[in-house]
Amino acid sequence: MGCNFCRNFEHHNILGLYIIVVLVAAMVECSSLNYTKYNKQVSSLRFNRIIKHLDKINKRPVLTIESPDGDIIDCVHKRKQLAFDHPLLKKHKIQKAPKEMPRGIINNVKKDNSEGERGAVVKRQEWQMWHLNGTLCPKGTVPIRRSRVDDLFRAKSLYHYGKKQPRTPFSRRIHSDAPDVISGNGHEHAIAYTRSSEEIYGTKASINVWDPSIQAMNEFSLSQIWILSGSFDGPDLNSIEAGWQVSPELYGDNRPRLFTYWTSDSYQQTGCYNLLCSGFIQTNSKIAIGAAISPVSSFAGSQYDITILIWKDPKAGNWWMSFGDNTLVGYWPAELFTHLADHATMVEWGGEVVNMRTNGQHTETQMGSGHFAREGFGKSSYFRNLQIVDTDNSLMNVQGISTLAENTNCYDIKSSYSNEWGTYFYYGGPGNNPQCP
Repeated sequence: MGCNFCRNFEHHNILGLYIIVVLVAAMVECSSLNYTKYNKQVSSLRFNRIIKHLDKINKRPVLTIESPDGDIIDCVHKRKQLAFDHPLLKKHKIQKAPKEMPRGIINNVKKDNSEGERGAVVKRQEWQMWHLNGTLCPKGTVPIRRSRVDDLFRAKSLYHYGKKQPRTPFSRRIHSDAPDVISGNGHEHAIAYTRSSEEIYGTKASINVWDPSIQAMNEFSLSQIWILSGSFDGPDLNSIEAGWQVSPELYGDNRPRLFTYWTSDSYQQTGCYNLLCSGFIQTNSKIAIGAAISPVSSFAGSQYDITILIWKDPKAGNWWMSFGDNTLVGYWPAELFTHLADHATMVEWGGEVVNMRTNGQHTETQMGSGHFAREGFGKSSYFRNLQIVDTDNSLMNVQGISTLAENTNCYDIKSSYSNEWGTYFYYGGPGNNPQCP
């Protein structure tokens, strides 16, 4: 298995395997989260498959950086990243930068230091935990969060590692133009959406970052952007997604983390989170997708948000992602998609949680800040300055949005407009409460 084996699992003899399994079980038991204890034996066959999978997805680094939160960040040569294992990208030439940026981009530094509705939104300095180490990846490499043995132990299977579960369409109960939210299997939402009569080529928004409480290991809470095209009730839905999420099962902790996702077949076979499969091509050497975001907002205290822009380069056709003050992160090649190889038909913004109904009750997993939309700035989570990219590759302020929440007694949403924040909304909730049993 060579050096990769040593890198992925430092103590790889039989005794080491036993120790690691015990340590994982002990860590799980001591956690405040409601983890399922790993009390089953791990067969040598499964263990060898885990190591083989880690060898596949963890590419040999030029430099390794240890983050204060326990993450290991590997600086991997751009051309050696996992994306190029994709059969459609074997001969793909890396696009260093988009041929054309959207018209109307405004630097957000002034906004981030300005007053919101009731208080200040703080400008970030260092915003990912691994930055506190003080070491950056060398030029020509990209930072990739290393997957480890315990990450795969927590997954349902190797196949499911880093993937969203396929879900059935949510039965629309509002009106005929409501979005076909992919729901079921306990997934609940509080979202805003827009349907444009014209083709959509991207979106931009600033998203308030919190650290919601998660009740069970196999639940998560996220706040994200969806760019969608295709059939919502068929097998060909295309989706590009980005935002922040807390997912103990995927990351092993309850920290909010920057994430991306993509699929071209309704979450069936294609796509994954972050860089856990071939697809997304990273070009930035300072941003690690999947790494923890810090600092985060506090109740009635300082508020922190992240700004994400995703748009289709009209020249090359790739879907680019930029972060913060227009810092390019990387792109989803057009080859990955069917419908999104052309354009999007809908954009959604908002929150999603998984409700596993532990002990027959609604989960206590929080969405956003864990507070309802009515509580407003400093207490509720928000999306602000919603924009879409039009057919002319121009960023346009969203003039009107519709909202949807499956169960407003658990999580809700309230939209509004101001000169400073443009179209915005508050959303979220505590989950289980007397009105949400």
